[in-house]
Amino acid sequence: MCIEAKKLGIKRVVVPKIDAKEAAIVRGLQVIGVNTLREAVDFLNKELEIVPITINLAETFSKKQNYSFDFSEVKGQENIKRSLEIAAAGGHNVLMIGLPGSGKTMLARRLPSILPDLSFEEALEVTKIHSIAGLLPQNVPVLTNRPFRSPHHTITKSSLIGGGRIPRPGEVSLAHYGVLFLDELPEFKKDTLEVLRGPLEDRFISISRVNASLTYPCNFMFIASMNPCPCGFYGSNEKECTCTPAQIARYMGTVSGPLLDRIDIQIEVTPVKYQKLANNEKEETSESIKQRVNKARKIQLGRYKNFGIYSNSELTPKLMDLFCKIDETSKQILQNAFERLGLSARAHARILKVARTIADLEGKQNIETNHIAEAIQYRTLDRKYRKI
Repeated sequence: MCIEAKKLGIKRVVVPKIDAKEAAIVRGLQVIGVNTLREAVDFLNKELEIVPITINLAETFSKKQNYSFDFSEVKGQENIKRSLEIAAAGGHNVLMIGLPGSGKTMLARRLPSILPDLSFEEALEVTKIHSIAGLLPQNVPVLTNRPFRSPHHTITKSSLIGGGRIPRPGEVSLAHYGVLFLDELPEFKKDTLEVLRGPLEDRFISISRVNASLTYPCNFMFIASMNPCPCGFYGSNEKECTCTPAQIARYMGTVSGPLLDRIDIQIEVTPVKYQKLANNEKEETSESIKQRVNKARKIQLGRYKNFGIYSNSELTPKLMDLFCKIDETSKQILQNAFERLGLSARAHARILKVARTIADLEGKQNIETNHIAEAIQYRTLDRKYRKI
Protein backbone atom coordinates (compact mmCIF):
# COMPACT_ATOMS: atom_id res chain seq x y z
CA MET A 1 0.00 0.00 0.00
CA CYS A 2 2.87 2.36 0.80
CA ILE A 3 4.53 1.65 -2.54
CA GLU A 4 1.29 2.56 -4.33
CA ALA A 5 0.86 5.65 -2.13
CA LYS A 6 4.32 6.81 -3.17
CA LYS A 7 3.40 6.31 -6.85
CA LEU A 8 0.28 8.47 -6.31
CA GLY A 9 2.40 11.32 -4.96
CA ILE A 10 1.47 10.89 -1.29
CA LYS A 11 4.29 12.13 0.93
CA ARG A 12 3.25 10.89 4.38
CA VAL A 13 1.39 7.87 5.75
CA VAL A 14 0.12 6.85 9.17
CA VAL A 15 0.38 3.11 9.86
CA PRO A 16 0.21 0.76 12.85
CA LYS A 17 3.48 1.05 14.73
CA ILE A 18 4.10 -2.68 14.45
CA ASP A 19 4.22 -2.28 10.63
CA ALA A 20 6.12 1.01 10.57
CA LYS A 21 9.55 -0.46 9.81
CA GLU A 22 8.13 -2.42 6.90
CA ALA A 23 6.54 0.76 5.50
CA ALA A 24 9.75 2.74 6.03
CA ILE A 25 11.64 0.75 3.41
CA VAL A 26 9.77 2.77 0.76
CA ARG A 27 12.17 5.56 -0.07
CA GLY A 28 10.90 9.14 -0.06
CA LEU A 29 7.88 8.42 2.15
CA GLN A 30 7.44 9.84 5.67
CA VAL A 31 6.12 7.06 7.92
CA ILE A 32 4.25 7.80 11.17
CA GLY A 33 3.72 4.82 13.48
CA VAL A 34 0.82 4.85 15.95
CA ASN A 35 -0.40 2.32 18.53
CA THR A 36 -4.08 3.36 18.60
CA LEU A 37 -6.64 5.29 16.58
CA ARG A 38 -6.64 7.94 19.35
CA GLU A 39 -2.95 8.52 18.71
CA ALA A 40 -3.67 8.89 14.98
CA VAL A 41 -6.41 11.46 15.65
CA ASP A 42 -4.25 13.41 18.11
CA PHE A 43 -1.39 13.45 15.63
CA LEU A 44 -3.62 14.71 12.79
CA ASN A 45 -5.04 17.41 15.13
CA LYS A 46 -1.43 18.40 15.96
CA GLU A 47 -2.03 17.59 19.62
CA LEU A 48 0.61 14.85 19.61
CA GLU A 49 4.06 14.97 18.10
CA ILE A 50 5.37 11.70 16.63
CA VAL A 51 8.82 11.38 15.14
CA PRO A 52 8.73 9.66 11.71
CA ILE A 53 10.18 6.15 11.58
CA THR A 54 13.50 5.86 9.75
CA ILE A 55 15.63 2.82 9.05
CA ASN A 56 19.11 2.43 7.66
CA LEU A 57 18.37 0.53 4.46
CA ALA A 58 22.01 -0.26 3.71
CA GLU A 59 22.56 -1.65 7.21
CA THR A 60 19.26 -3.57 7.24
CA PHE A 61 19.83 -5.09 3.82
CA SER A 62 23.41 -6.09 4.62
CA LYS A 63 22.27 -8.30 7.51
CA LYS A 64 22.16 -11.68 5.81
CA GLN A 65 20.61 -14.56 7.70
CA ASN A 66 22.61 -17.70 8.35
CA TYR A 67 21.39 -20.86 6.65
CA SER A 68 20.82 -23.98 8.72
CA PHE A 69 22.21 -26.26 6.02
CA ASP A 70 25.56 -26.27 4.22
CA PHE A 71 26.98 -28.31 1.34
CA SER A 72 30.04 -29.09 3.45
CA GLU A 73 27.79 -31.53 5.33
CA VAL A 74 27.20 -33.61 2.18
CA LYS A 75 29.66 -36.44 1.62
CA GLY A 76 30.38 -37.28 -2.00
CA GLN A 77 27.70 -36.51 -4.65
CA GLU A 78 30.14 -34.25 -6.53
CA ASN A 79 28.18 -34.59 -9.78
CA ILE A 80 24.93 -33.55 -8.08
CA LYS A 81 26.62 -30.61 -6.36
CA ARG A 82 27.97 -29.56 -9.74
CA SER A 83 24.53 -29.68 -11.35
CA LEU A 84 22.97 -27.69 -8.48
CA GLU A 85 25.75 -25.12 -8.79
CA ILE A 86 24.88 -24.73 -12.48
CA ALA A 87 21.18 -24.49 -11.59
CA ALA A 88 21.85 -21.77 -9.00
CA ALA A 89 24.10 -19.83 -11.38
CA GLY A 90 21.54 -19.76 -14.19
CA GLY A 91 18.23 -20.03 -12.30
CA HIS A 92 17.46 -23.41 -13.91
CA ASN A 93 14.78 -25.90 -12.89
CA VAL A 94 16.00 -29.29 -11.59
CA LEU A 95 14.53 -32.77 -11.22
CA MET A 96 16.45 -35.28 -9.08
CA ILE A 97 15.53 -38.93 -9.48
CA GLY A 98 17.04 -41.70 -7.38
CA LEU A 99 16.64 -44.48 -4.84
CA PRO A 100 15.17 -43.81 -1.37
CA GLY A 101 17.82 -42.48 0.99
CA SER A 102 20.19 -41.35 -1.78
CA GLY A 103 20.13 -37.76 -0.51
CA LYS A 104 17.72 -35.96 -2.86
CA THR A 105 15.89 -33.98 -0.18
CA MET A 106 19.09 -33.27 1.74
CA LEU A 107 20.69 -31.77 -1.37
CA ALA A 108 17.62 -29.73 -2.28
CA ARG A 109 17.39 -28.16 1.18
CA ARG A 110 20.96 -26.90 0.83
CA LEU A 111 20.35 -25.18 -2.50
CA PRO A 112 19.32 -21.81 -0.95
CA SER A 113 22.75 -21.58 0.70
CA ILE A 114 24.43 -21.18 -2.72
CA LEU A 115 21.85 -18.99 -4.45
CA PRO A 116 23.08 -15.51 -5.44
CA ASP A 117 22.33 -12.64 -3.09
CA LEU A 118 19.04 -10.80 -3.60
CA SER A 119 19.33 -7.35 -5.13
CA PHE A 120 17.42 -4.62 -3.27
CA GLU A 121 14.78 -4.46 -6.03
CA GLU A 122 14.26 -8.23 -5.86
CA ALA A 123 14.09 -8.13 -2.04
CA LEU A 124 11.45 -5.39 -2.17
CA GLU A 125 9.30 -7.45 -4.55
CA VAL A 126 9.63 -10.60 -2.42
CA THR A 127 8.80 -8.61 0.73
CA LYS A 128 5.72 -7.12 -0.94
CA ILE A 129 4.33 -10.57 -1.84
CA HIS A 130 4.86 -11.96 1.67
CA SER A 131 3.33 -8.80 3.14
CA ILE A 132 0.19 -9.25 1.00
CA ALA A 133 -0.03 -12.88 2.15
CA GLY A 134 0.34 -11.83 5.80
CA LEU A 135 3.49 -13.92 6.19
CA LEU A 136 6.06 -11.20 6.83
CA PRO A 137 7.60 -11.72 10.31
CA GLN A 138 7.09 -8.90 12.82
CA ASN A 139 9.87 -6.32 13.00
CA VAL A 140 11.36 -7.58 9.72
CA PRO A 141 11.20 -4.60 7.33
CA VAL A 142 12.63 -6.43 4.31
CA LEU A 143 13.34 -10.08 3.49
CA THR A 144 17.02 -10.54 2.61
CA ASN A 145 17.06 -14.29 1.89
CA ARG A 146 15.62 -15.97 -1.16
CA PRO A 147 12.42 -17.89 -0.27
CA PHE A 148 12.40 -21.69 -0.03
CA ARG A 149 8.89 -23.16 -0.21
CA SER A 150 8.23 -26.89 0.19
CA PRO A 151 4.48 -27.64 0.20
CA HIS A 152 3.11 -31.09 1.09
CA HIS A 153 1.86 -33.35 -1.73
CA THR A 154 -1.73 -32.93 -0.49
CA ILE A 155 -1.72 -29.25 -1.52
CA THR A 156 -4.66 -28.03 -3.61
CA LYS A 157 -4.41 -26.24 -6.94
CA SER A 158 -5.58 -22.93 -5.49
CA SER A 159 -3.05 -23.14 -2.64
CA LEU A 160 -0.29 -23.86 -5.16
CA ILE A 161 -0.99 -21.14 -7.72
CA GLY A 162 -3.10 -18.74 -5.65
CA GLY A 163 -6.76 -17.93 -5.40
CA GLY A 164 -9.56 -18.33 -2.92
CA ARG A 165 -12.67 -16.20 -2.26
CA ILE A 166 -10.36 -13.37 -1.32
CA PRO A 167 -7.47 -14.01 -3.73
CA ARG A 168 -4.11 -14.58 -2.06
CA PRO A 169 -0.70 -15.44 -3.49
CA GLY A 170 -0.07 -19.18 -3.81
CA GLU A 171 3.12 -21.14 -3.20
CA VAL A 172 4.43 -20.32 -6.69
CA SER A 173 4.30 -16.60 -5.86
CA LEU A 174 5.62 -17.02 -2.32
CA ALA A 175 8.63 -18.71 -3.96
CA HIS A 176 9.21 -15.68 -6.23
CA TYR A 177 12.97 -15.15 -6.78
CA GLY A 178 13.55 -18.26 -4.67
CA VAL A 179 12.91 -22.01 -4.75
CA LEU A 180 9.73 -24.09 -4.99
CA PHE A 181 10.63 -27.63 -3.92
CA LEU A 182 8.21 -30.51 -4.53
CA ASP A 183 9.43 -33.67 -2.80
CA GLU A 184 8.21 -37.03 -4.15
CA LEU A 185 6.77 -35.43 -7.28
CA PRO A 186 4.52 -38.35 -8.43
CA GLU A 187 2.70 -38.23 -5.07
CA PHE A 188 1.13 -34.90 -6.10
CA LYS A 189 -2.16 -35.06 -7.99
CA LYS A 190 -1.60 -34.93 -11.73
CA ASP A 191 -4.03 -32.03 -12.27
CA THR A 192 -2.23 -30.10 -9.52
CA LEU A 193 1.11 -30.57 -11.26
CA GLU A 194 -0.30 -29.59 -14.63
CA VAL A 195 -1.23 -26.09 -13.40
CA LEU A 196 2.52 -25.45 -12.99
CA ARG A 197 3.09 -25.50 -16.74
CA GLY A 198 1.84 -21.96 -17.29
CA PRO A 199 3.66 -20.29 -14.37
CA LEU A 200 6.93 -22.06 -15.28
CA GLU A 201 6.72 -20.67 -18.80
CA ASP A 202 5.15 -17.24 -18.21
CA ARG A 203 6.64 -16.42 -14.76
CA PHE A 204 3.38 -14.83 -13.64
CA ILE A 205 -0.06 -16.10 -12.65
CA SER A 206 -3.40 -14.41 -13.33
CA ILE A 207 -6.40 -15.02 -11.06
CA SER A 208 -9.82 -13.93 -12.30
CA ARG A 209 -12.77 -13.33 -10.01
CA VAL A 210 -16.17 -11.70 -10.53
CA ASN A 211 -15.10 -8.39 -9.03
CA ALA A 212 -11.40 -8.36 -9.89
CA SER A 213 -8.55 -9.84 -11.91
CA LEU A 214 -5.20 -10.08 -10.15
CA THR A 215 -1.75 -10.89 -11.46
CA TYR A 216 1.01 -12.18 -9.17
CA PRO A 217 4.65 -12.68 -10.21
CA CYS A 218 6.14 -16.17 -9.85
CA ASN A 219 9.68 -16.18 -11.19
CA PHE A 220 10.99 -19.13 -9.18
CA MET A 221 13.41 -22.05 -9.47
CA PHE A 222 11.46 -25.30 -9.61
CA ILE A 223 13.24 -28.15 -7.81
CA ALA A 224 11.64 -31.60 -7.60
CA SER A 225 12.62 -35.07 -6.47
CA MET A 226 11.19 -38.52 -7.12
CA ASN A 227 11.89 -42.23 -6.84
CA PRO A 228 12.39 -44.18 -10.09
CA CYS A 229 9.38 -46.44 -9.41
CA PRO A 230 6.65 -47.09 -6.78
CA CYS A 231 8.85 -49.39 -4.66
CA GLY A 232 11.81 -47.07 -5.20
CA PHE A 233 14.43 -49.61 -6.32
CA TYR A 234 14.26 -49.69 -10.11
CA GLY A 235 17.86 -49.71 -11.35
CA SER A 236 19.31 -50.59 -7.93
CA ASN A 237 22.26 -52.98 -7.69
CA GLU A 238 21.58 -53.61 -4.00
CA LYS A 239 17.88 -54.46 -3.87
CA GLU A 240 15.56 -55.98 -6.46
CA CYS A 241 12.71 -53.89 -7.84
CA THR A 242 9.29 -55.52 -7.30
CA CYS A 243 7.41 -53.29 -9.77
CA THR A 244 6.11 -54.41 -13.15
CA PRO A 245 6.93 -52.34 -16.28
CA ALA A 246 3.29 -51.24 -16.37
CA GLN A 247 3.44 -49.99 -12.76
CA ILE A 248 6.65 -48.08 -13.44
CA ALA A 249 5.22 -46.54 -16.60
CA ARG A 250 2.05 -45.51 -14.75
CA TYR A 251 4.12 -44.04 -11.91
CA MET A 252 6.35 -42.08 -14.28
CA GLY A 253 3.30 -41.05 -16.29
CA THR A 254 2.05 -38.96 -13.36
CA VAL A 255 4.59 -36.37 -14.45
CA SER A 256 3.67 -35.34 -17.99
CA GLY A 257 6.11 -34.84 -20.84
CA PRO A 258 5.27 -31.13 -21.24
CA LEU A 259 6.07 -30.54 -17.55
CA LEU A 260 9.35 -32.47 -17.82
CA ASP A 261 10.29 -30.43 -20.88
CA ARG A 262 10.17 -27.31 -18.70
CA ILE A 263 12.82 -28.76 -16.37
CA ASP A 264 16.28 -27.82 -17.62
CA ILE A 265 18.37 -30.24 -15.54
CA GLN A 266 17.32 -33.85 -14.94
CA ILE A 267 19.82 -35.86 -12.91
CA GLU A 268 20.06 -39.28 -11.34
CA VAL A 269 21.11 -39.39 -7.68
CA THR A 270 22.86 -42.60 -6.60
CA PRO A 271 23.51 -43.70 -2.99
CA VAL A 272 26.88 -42.73 -1.50
CA LYS A 273 29.31 -45.61 -0.91
CA TYR A 274 30.44 -46.35 2.64
CA GLN A 275 34.06 -45.46 1.83
CA LYS A 276 32.94 -41.95 0.93
CA LEU A 277 30.82 -41.60 4.07
CA ALA A 278 33.73 -42.73 6.27
CA ASN A 279 36.17 -40.39 4.55
CA ASN A 280 37.25 -37.51 6.78
CA GLU A 281 38.17 -35.20 3.90
CA LYS A 282 36.54 -31.77 4.18
CA GLU A 283 33.87 -31.05 1.60
CA GLU A 284 33.56 -27.71 -0.18
CA THR A 285 31.46 -25.18 1.74
CA SER A 286 28.36 -23.46 0.43
CA GLU A 287 30.11 -20.10 0.72
CA SER A 288 32.85 -21.25 -1.64
CA ILE A 289 30.33 -22.51 -4.20
CA LYS A 290 28.27 -19.34 -3.80
CA GLN A 291 31.23 -17.16 -4.77
CA ARG A 292 31.37 -18.87 -8.18
CA VAL A 293 27.58 -18.60 -8.51
CA ASN A 294 27.65 -14.86 -7.72
CA LYS A 295 30.42 -14.34 -10.27
CA ALA A 296 28.46 -16.13 -13.00
CA ARG A 297 25.23 -14.30 -12.12
CA LYS A 298 27.08 -10.96 -12.24
CA ILE A 299 28.13 -11.77 -15.82
CA GLN A 300 24.48 -12.45 -16.70
CA LEU A 301 23.21 -9.26 -15.05
CA GLY A 302 25.69 -7.25 -17.11
CA ARG A 303 24.83 -9.09 -20.32
CA TYR A 304 21.07 -8.72 -19.95
CA LYS A 305 20.86 -5.29 -18.29
CA ASN A 306 19.08 -3.82 -21.34
CA PHE A 307 16.72 -6.76 -21.85
CA GLY A 308 14.76 -6.85 -18.57
CA ILE A 309 15.88 -10.33 -17.45
CA TYR A 310 18.25 -11.50 -14.71
CA SER A 311 19.44 -14.99 -15.65
CA ASN A 312 20.01 -17.48 -18.47
CA SER A 313 16.86 -19.42 -17.59
CA GLU A 314 14.79 -16.41 -18.68
CA LEU A 315 16.23 -16.25 -22.20
CA THR A 316 13.62 -15.94 -24.94
CA PRO A 317 14.11 -17.59 -28.36
CA LYS A 318 15.08 -14.21 -29.81
CA LEU A 319 17.70 -13.59 -27.12
CA MET A 320 19.01 -17.13 -27.47
CA ASP A 321 19.84 -16.36 -31.09
CA LEU A 322 21.98 -13.49 -29.79
CA PHE A 323 23.68 -15.09 -26.79
CA CYS A 324 23.65 -18.87 -27.36
CA LYS A 325 25.51 -19.17 -30.65
CA ILE A 326 27.46 -22.40 -31.13
CA ASP A 327 29.99 -23.64 -33.71
CA GLU A 328 29.46 -26.41 -36.27
CA THR A 329 31.02 -29.13 -34.08
CA SER A 330 28.66 -28.26 -31.22
CA LYS A 331 25.71 -28.24 -33.62
CA GLN A 332 26.61 -31.75 -34.75
CA ILE A 333 26.85 -33.01 -31.15
CA LEU A 334 23.49 -31.44 -30.37
CA GLN A 335 21.89 -32.88 -33.51
CA ASN A 336 23.08 -36.39 -32.63
CA ALA A 337 21.66 -36.05 -29.13
CA PHE A 338 18.42 -34.63 -30.49
CA GLU A 339 17.90 -37.60 -32.81
CA ARG A 340 19.13 -40.27 -30.37
CA LEU A 341 17.11 -39.06 -27.36
CA GLY A 342 14.05 -37.87 -29.26
CA LEU A 343 14.24 -34.42 -27.68
CA SER A 344 11.51 -31.82 -28.11
CA ALA A 345 12.20 -28.32 -29.37
CA ARG A 346 11.75 -27.05 -25.80
CA ALA A 347 14.31 -29.55 -24.46
CA HIS A 348 16.72 -28.45 -27.20
CA ALA A 349 16.40 -24.88 -25.95
CA ARG A 350 16.95 -25.98 -22.33
CA ILE A 351 20.25 -27.62 -23.26
CA LEU A 352 21.46 -24.40 -24.89
CA LYS A 353 20.51 -22.34 -21.82
CA VAL A 354 22.33 -24.73 -19.46
CA ALA A 355 25.37 -24.70 -21.75
CA ARG A 356 25.34 -20.89 -21.61
CA THR A 357 25.45 -21.06 -17.80
CA ILE A 358 28.29 -23.60 -17.81
CA ALA A 359 30.25 -21.23 -20.06
CA ASP A 360 29.55 -18.34 -17.66
CA LEU A 361 30.84 -20.37 -14.70
CA GLU A 362 34.09 -20.82 -16.61
CA GLY A 363 34.17 -17.15 -17.59
CA LYS A 364 33.95 -18.01 -21.30
CA GLN A 365 32.34 -15.57 -23.71
CA ASN A 366 31.23 -18.26 -26.16
CA ILE A 367 29.61 -21.67 -25.68
CA GLU A 368 32.12 -24.42 -26.48
CA THR A 369 31.70 -28.10 -27.34
CA ASN A 370 32.49 -29.29 -23.80
CA HIS A 371 29.75 -27.01 -22.45
CA ILE A 372 27.21 -28.53 -24.85
CA ALA A 373 28.37 -32.06 -24.03
CA GLU A 374 27.98 -31.47 -20.29
CA ALA A 375 24.54 -29.89 -20.69
CA ILE A 376 23.34 -32.95 -22.64
CA GLN A 377 24.33 -35.15 -19.69
CA TYR A 378 21.65 -33.45 -17.60
CA ARG A 379 18.77 -35.10 -19.49
CA THR A 380 18.59 -38.35 -17.49
CA LEU A 381 14.90 -38.98 -18.08
CA ASP A 382 15.27 -38.57 -21.84
CA ARG A 383 18.08 -41.14 -21.87
CA LYS A 384 16.77 -43.77 -19.49
CA TYR A 385 13.40 -43.56 -17.83
CA ARG A 386 11.25 -42.55 -20.79
CA LYS A 387 12.29 -45.73 -22.57
CA ILE A 388 10.54 -47.96 -20.03
